[in-house]
Order: sequence, then C-alpha cells, then structure tokens
Amino acid sequence: MIKFLDIQKITDSFEPNLTEAVQRVVRSGWYLLGEEVAAFEKEYASYIGAKHCIGVANGLDALRLIMKAWIELGEMKEGDEVIVPANTYIASILAITDNRLKPVLVEPDMTTYNLDLAKVEERITSRTRAIMVVHLYGRACWSGELEQIAARHNLKIIEDNAQAAGAEWVETAGRPAVSGLAVRRTGSLGDAAGNSFYPGKNLGALGDGGAVTTNNDELARVVRALANYGSTKKYVNDYQGLNSRLDEIQAAVLRVKLTRLDEDNQRRRQIARKYHSLISIPGIILPVKTGTEGIEDDRSHVYHLFVVRHAERDRLQQHLTENGVQTLIHYPIPPHKQRAYSHWNGMVFPLTEQIHREVLSLPISQVMEEEEYVRVAETINNFR
Repeated sequence: MIKFLDIQKITDSFEPNLTEAVQRVVRSGWYLLGEEVAAFEKEYASYIGAKHCIGVANGLDALRLIMKAWIELGEMKEGDEVIVPANTYIASILAITDNRLKPVLVEPDMTTYNLDLAKVEERITSRTRAIMVVHLYGRACWSGELEQIAARHNLKIIEDNAQAAGAEWVETAGRPAVSGLAVRRTGSLGDAAGNSFYPGKNLGALGDGGAVTTNNDELARVVRALANYGSTKKYVNDYQGLNSRLDEIQAAVLRVKLTRLDEDNQRRRQIARKYHSLISIPGIILPVKTGTEGIEDDRSHVYHLFVVRHAERDRLQQHLTENGVQTLIHYPIPPHKQRAYSHWNGMVFPLTEQIHREVLSLPISQVMEEEEYVRVAETINNFR
C-alpha cells in the first residue's frame, strides 16, 4: 500500500534532531510559554517576513483570535461581514461565525480552486470589514488588485495560511506591490494570517499547533493576551480570552522542521512535475501551472496537496484503492451543504459543488520515493 502521507517516515527523516529537541524540553522542566516558543516565534516570523508571530493551539484558533482581537479593538462588531471562499475547508468559516460575524461566500477560480479575486469587489457592502483569502492546497492566493481593493474600501485582509507555509508571491514585473516588496511569503501578505502546524502540514508538529502572524503591533498585543485567558499579567485579565497556547515541545519540534522547509517544499514541487509528466489519461485535470516558470521554479505553490479532478472521481478512487494506492478527498462536502450550516443548504454555488464532486488528492510528500509516484501514475493511467 502506498500511503497517502507517511507521517512516520517524515518524522524519522528528522532524527535524531527531533528526539534531542523533545528531550531538551522534557529536561528543562518548563513546558508552556518558555524559551522554545519564544525562539520559534522569532524564527518563524523572520522566515515568512512578518514582524510578529504568536504561537497558539491550532490553526482554527489562530483565525478565531485574529477576528476576536479586531472586535476588541473596535475594528469589527457582531453582524459585520467577511468575504470568504465558498470552496474551502470549513475551519475558515467556523472562525468567522464563532465571532458572530457573517461569512459572505464567493465562488472560486476554476483554474486554481482559490478565491476568484475578480468576484470580490462586487460582494462588498457597507457591512464588509474583511476579506479572507485561503491559500488552498498550498497555492498562494494573492494579487496587487486585491491589495488595492482592500485599500479602496478600507478592508482588512486575513490569510488562511494553514496549507501554504513557505509559499511565495511575486508581484508582476513593472507593477510594484502596495507594500513595496517584490517577493513575499504567504503569512506576511495581509493584515494578519492564521497558520496551522497540524502534523500532516508541510510544516507539521507532533500534535496540534498554530500561530498568528502580523505586522500590526496592537493586533499582536491583543491576540497574545486573548490566547492566554485575556491576560497580559498573571491573574490580571483585560479581556474575555481563551486558553490557546503553543506548547514548548511542539515549538521545539517545529524549530527543527523549519530549517528544512524550503528544501522539503522543493521536493514536493519535483514530485508534482513528475506527476505532470507521467499522468496522461483522458478526462483527468491536473493542477494548473500559473505564471511562466516551470513547476519546480514556481515558488507560489508548495503542493501541500496534489489535487486532480475527474468526472468519475469515485470510480477512480476505488480503482486506486483496489490497486494499493491510498487517496483522500479535499473536500467531499462544501461548507454550505454541511449540517452545521443547515440554513445555507439551499444556496447554490455550482463551481464549488463541481469541485467537491470531482477532486481527488494523490499521495505526495518530501519523503516519497520514485517507485511510489511512478506506481501511482501508472495505476491512474490504467484506469478505464
């Protein structure tokens, strides 16, 4: 069986450094809000180019805390609207509704599966306060036009960077970005970003973990307090906060893995290129390459997932399963069709619904061997 993601093999590839890092924490006697978390926050902020990184319990909490902080700062209030992709994992939307804000769903671009940025401005109303972009499957979702729309309407931009750690966005030649920087990493593009370190992510912990990244000093201060019971001083609570903290062991693990993230992402791009060259059956739609670079040179995509589409997705998945290839579907049910949002079930988003009917995620990771991705491709090519 070719596993969809061999987490144990990935973990083993970092030994003995991981074990040494964990033992260092165990022997220190300090397990929360200590030196490892502080060091990781500094290193991750530097890596992505953000001024602040606040370690939290998971990626969902990171997004929740960003909006909760803006509410505390008077930038948002209950009932305000946040534009968000209809085609996303439900966590993006849960973070909005948990803060009693209103998600405004927008259809995706069918070439990238990311939010169709050309459809954003038409959905802005007097109640809109933010746009949430999701760098889905590891592909950066950004444009200079998006920055200009946000500036024109005085909107915040929130990045859901759960799947794209290490991805870059390069401004089109001759058209400088609003920030003045030509190359930036996801997680530092918007006003704030939620990052996830779930074990299966490109930068994964050995348990749950997440972070908020931002260049906004005041937002960072409030997020840090909110994540620690609303407290900036022990037993003094300025806000009605949460208990959402990255622990010392996970921070130590992430510090080890961060040093190899660019190398690991590049290996994923190499495997993506191999899939493109090897898979050749009629009716299959491979991830579209954007820009003029080759797949290995396109740093805007880190291939957290390698997602194909096929009109007979379920039959293709069954064929792969029967031939020893494990696959997953990201995602089988769109948020607006989930029971959790039953009041949306009558809404129709045809592009999103088509994506959820047709997508299939193939095995991909930095530790995948040539014989494995060749076998995956051959098995797909034998599908009839």
